Amino acid sequence: MRTLIVGAGATGGYYGARLAESGADVTFLVRPARAAKLAADGLVVRSPLGDLHLPNPPTVTADRLAEAGRFDLILLSCKAYDLDSALADLAPAVGAETAILPVLNGMSHLDALDSRFGAARVLGGSCAIAATVAPDGAIRHMSELCSITYGERDGSRSSRIEAVDALMRGLKFQSRLSDVILLEMWEKWVFLATLAGATTLMRAAVGDIVAAPEGTAFIAALHAECTAVAAASGFEPRAVVAERARAQLTTAGSTFTASMLRDIENKGRIEADHVIGDLIARGQRLAPEASFPVLAAVYTGLKAYEARRAREAA
Repeated sequence: MRTLIVGAGATGGYYGARLAESGADVTFLVRPARAAKLAADGLVVRSPLGDLHLPNPPTVTADRLAEAGRFDLILLSCKAYDLDSALADLAPAVGAETAILPVLNGMSHLDALDSRFGAARVLGGSCAIAATVAPDGAIRHMSELCSITYGERDGSRSSRIEAVDALMRGLKFQSRLSDVILLEMWEKWVFLATLAGATTLMRAAVGDIVAAPEGTAFIAALHAECTAVAAASGFEPRAVVAERARAQLTTAGSTFTASMLRDIENKGRIEADHVIGDLIARGQRLAPEASFPVLAAVYTGLKAYEARRAREAA
């Protein structure tokens, strides 16, 4: 499969590098500055699963993408706030048989992809990885945790999803073909919204929150509101998944935080609307009789951070 990786940052860069390591036909769609950096230094991955250096990996910039032709698979892993520009950039690579595998947080990106390219081209997907781009441009993979899940949104086992599964097998990440990918995406969203909401509002790790008065009750209430939105949307998390999530989210002494908290601490951009705002909007639309006070407090805090960041940058 000709595979286009949109970006060569922490997420796309890691999965793309591992695919290239296996001999897959991979091209990275990058901005000119990143293309120059990769041409000069190669794509470097530092990981507990094994370091990797790809000299001069295949790259293409948006202005030359049409010359590269159509791709069989496009792996999309940008941040939500970059989605509109990413869709415009990758459009020339999309052909009649192209499959797009997004691994963004939340669900609203599916609506954007469906509108732009047609639902038939868009798979469901999610990933879990702790990685960042170091100051020298290398991808620093910070733990052995690294997985990607994918599937047809209707649960079918098509020939294309079987081909994607074959491509992802046996590499230095866990890969899994799911027959219930939309449910799994919702389960991840509920977990992530709770983790990001709690740790950003409290500016603390899970264990710190649990150690504070009413901390465990606060996390439980936030998780319950996120779960209620998923249930109203027809994707209530499975009992075993919800129980495991609650255990992870209330573990005493845990240093677990969301990447969104790290983004705030670094004064960076955040996915407030995609992870929290859209969840509230869906809840208000589908369950108008319900209230979501904890989610609302989280969202207010995140939007206040964005307002302050914008003011200070002006």
